[in-house]
Amino acid sequence: MNFFKKKFGWRKMRSFSKAKQGVSAVEFALIAPLMLFMYAGCVELSLMMQLDRKVTTSTATLGDLTARADVVTDDGLADIFEASRMIFQPKDITGARMRISSLKEDNGKVVVDWSDGCNLDPYPDDQEMTVPNNLVPAGGSVILAEIEYDYESTVGGFFSGKRTLGDRFYLRPRRVDLIVRQRNGTFSCKYATP
Repeated sequence: MNFFKKKFGWRKMRSFSKAKQGVSAVEFALIAPLMLFMYAGCVELSLMMQLDRKVTTSTATLGDLTARADVVTDDGLADIFEASRMIFQPKDITGARMRISSLKEDNGKVVVDWSDGCNLDPYPDDQEMTVPNNLVPAGGSVILAEIEYDYESTVGGFFSGKRTLGDRFYLRPRRVDLIVRQRNGTFSCKYATP
C-alpha cells in the first residue's frame, strides 16, 4: 500500500477507481463472442427445423399421392418420388431414404402387401407389421410412407455428427380398399445413391 501512496498518491488512485471510460469496451469484448455463438446456434437450429418440416411435408405428400391412386405403376411411383424432390428443393434429395408400402389386414394381422424404396430397402411381402390399434380396417389397407434424412451441420458444427430427421405417415386409400401395385420390371429410384 505504501508503494501506491508514494508512486501514485491517493488522488490518482481515487480517480483511477472512479474512471468509467473503458468499461463498455471491456463488457463488449466479454459478451460479443457469446452473443455471436448464440446467434450462429439459432441460425443452425432454424435450418435444421426448416429441413425437418420439409421431411414431414414430403412424407405426407408421398403417402397422399399414393393413397389417391387405384393402381401404382413403376412410372407412377417414379412420379411420386419426383414430387418429393420438388418439395425438398433447394436441398439435395439424393441423401434421402424413402419407402412407400401398402399394408393390408389378413386374418387379424397386418402384413405388407407391397413395398418399394428409394435408398431404403422395401419390406418383404407378407411381413407382419406393428401399427397403431384399429388403424387398418377389416379387409382394408393403409399406405405407409416413410422418409429419413441425415442432417449435417452447415453453419459451424453446432450439432456434432449427423442427426437423422425422419417421419412416417399412415393414410387410407381414397378410392379402393386395396391399391394394386403393377410391376413392369424392377423399379429403380433415380435418386439412388451409388
